[in-house]
Amino acid sequence: MASRFRHIVVEGPIGVGKTSLARRLGDSLGAHLLLEQPEANPFLERFYREPARHALATQIFFLFQRIQQLAELRQLDLFRGHVVSDFLLDKDPLFARLNLADDELRLYEQLYAQLAPRAPAPDLVIYLQAPPETLIERIARRGIAAEAKITDEYLRRLAASYAEFFHRYDAAPLLVVNAEHLNPIGRDEDYALLVSHIERMRGRREYFSLGS
Repeated sequence: MASRFRHIVVEGPIGVGKTSLARRLGDSLGAHLLLEQPEANPFLERFYREPARHALATQIFFLFQRIQQLAELRQLDLFRGHVVSDFLLDKDPLFARLNLADDELRLYEQLYAQLAPRAPAPDLVIYLQAPPETLIERIARRGIAAEAKITDEYLRRLAASYAEFFHRYDAAPLLVVNAEHLNPIGRDEDYALLVSHIERMRGRREYFSLGS
């Protein structure tokens, strides 16, 4: 793979496979990986147990973490290599609007406006989408203890919020991928088909599904 896209972001709700795909793309390109680190957030497991109580701390921790990671991105020479990431800072407020009370949201928005860096837009965003039932099944199958506390209702709301966000997103070229039956990690042929579509992509917004 020799993608012309120097900075690729893979996005999507929890359980859809974004980090696994980001890692495989990174390996193919010999890219620098910029990945979320949920295990470093000390509030995340508490948030899954008691969302209303711990949402603000969880959100602010992730905001600072992502800002620090994007500071690293600004130091890289994107003309001499590739970067693959599994998060898009523009999407950070999505979680805030989904989880925070009104007064907490106002505080978060003030912090975001002051602190969020003006990072260059990626060359390509790959949005993986799948029905909530698929996300629920995948999360259950991977068996991470903290994630067992995520409710089905929260996953449904999260998937809907992602769909709405990317319906409006136009800051970078976007490839919307139906990941319900796609297994780019376990099936080499699926990965090859996806990579082939990426390499052929010319428009600002395109769609990929197996058989398309």
